[in-house]
Amino acid sequence: MKYAIISDIHSNLEALQKAMSIIDEKKVDEIICLGDVVGYGANPNECVDIVRSRCSLTVLGNHDAAALDTLLAHDFNAIARKAVVWTAEHLTEESRAFLLSLPMVERKEDILFVHSSPDAPEAWDYIIDSDDAVSAIRHFDEQICFIGHTHVPGIYSRRGRAKSIDRDEQCIVNVGSIGQPRDGNPKLAFGIFNSTTWEYELIRSEYDIQKAAEKIYAAKLPEELGNRLMYGM
Repeated sequence: MKYAIISDIHSNLEALQKAMSIIDEKKVDEIICLGDVVGYGANPNECVDIVRSRCSLTVLGNHDAAALDTLLAHDFNAIARKAVVWTAEHLTEESRAFLLSLPMVERKEDILFVHSSPDAPEAWDYIIDSDDAVSAIRHFDEQICFIGHTHVPGIYSRRGRAKSIDRDEQCIVNVGSIGQPRDGNPKLAFGIFNSTTWEYELIRSEYDIQKAAEKIYAAKLPEELGNRLMYGM
């Protein structure tokens, strides 16, 4: 099976549409979404509609959960809290119902899918470095765990940071972010994994950042949310 694994769309319709066009060109079998469909950007419902119609599996992200219950954003920074409140006010009943239906984890073949970490996914812990990853690997039995949440792509094995996926080693793969990369590269990011050949490809692509940012400004969301798209921060 050839999977496209997307994460952290954050209501960025322009980035999601571009990612879907690439995915169609790659002729994948299934699309998996690792959550945070909404939050930050100006098109939450449009992004939910695409994910609902195109993805075979989707897990819940912390911004999805907070948009359903804004009290869960108590530990978000001020900008993120404002975006959560705005998103909650603009979600349609159909979008809310979809987000409410999402599980914390999904499994397929010998693969685990989770938004944050396989260790207590509901705690929304971040896997930032090799130490975090090595500790988290102890908490799942599958061969691979795909995650998002940090918006920074990377591959980790029990030995630390890795350049590729090894069939003989358990690993955690962060596919990065569609809608708001934070590794200093503004290009959208997602992964494609072939479970037959065991090949993994990180996809990076430009998209219409200016349009996405202008929508954020027009919606009266915090300007920083549009500005930082330009810098991948």
